[in-house]
Amino acid sequence: MMKEPQLDFLVEVSEILQRPEKRSKKPQNPRRVFNIMGGTFTGPNLKGDVLPGGHYWIRIRPDSVFELDVRSTLLTEDDQVISQCYRGIVLAESETINRLRKGESDIDSSQYYLRTTLVFETTSEKYSWLNQIVTIGIGERTSTGVTYRVYAVL
Repeated sequence: MMKEPQLDFLVEVSEILQRPEKRSKKPQNPRRVFNIMGGTFTGPNLKGDVLPGGHYWIRIRPDSVFELDVRSTLLTEDDQVISQCYRGIVLAESETINRLRKGESDIDSSQYYLRTTLVFETTSEKYSWLNQIVTIGIGERTSTGVTYRVYAVL
């Protein structure tokens, strides 16, 4: 008999995002690209900084769902490099979606669904176990960007 999945808290990642200067005006495929300016991550077995230089792409679908495509680099406190990429979905009622589109950050996270699937990659022997796990993230907007609580799926 197949076992039901369990979740184990892995890390909390906070990313500081720079708002884009221009927005795509193409109605069939509007996108916004945010630069990742930095951030931090902390968990039982991981701690360090999100390095500047990553990108946070948002595609706004015709059904008003936001599709996320994010790539960034983590630097652990013991100087090991970990790449992370994730895809996700933001779903909410139209009023909340309009507030999110305007860039409002004081929206209670219970008003929207922000979920991601993260993949990590590293050549570090110490953190090689990250290359072998499936994870999910539950996110929320903050005044400076986004924060995710990431869980390993056991």
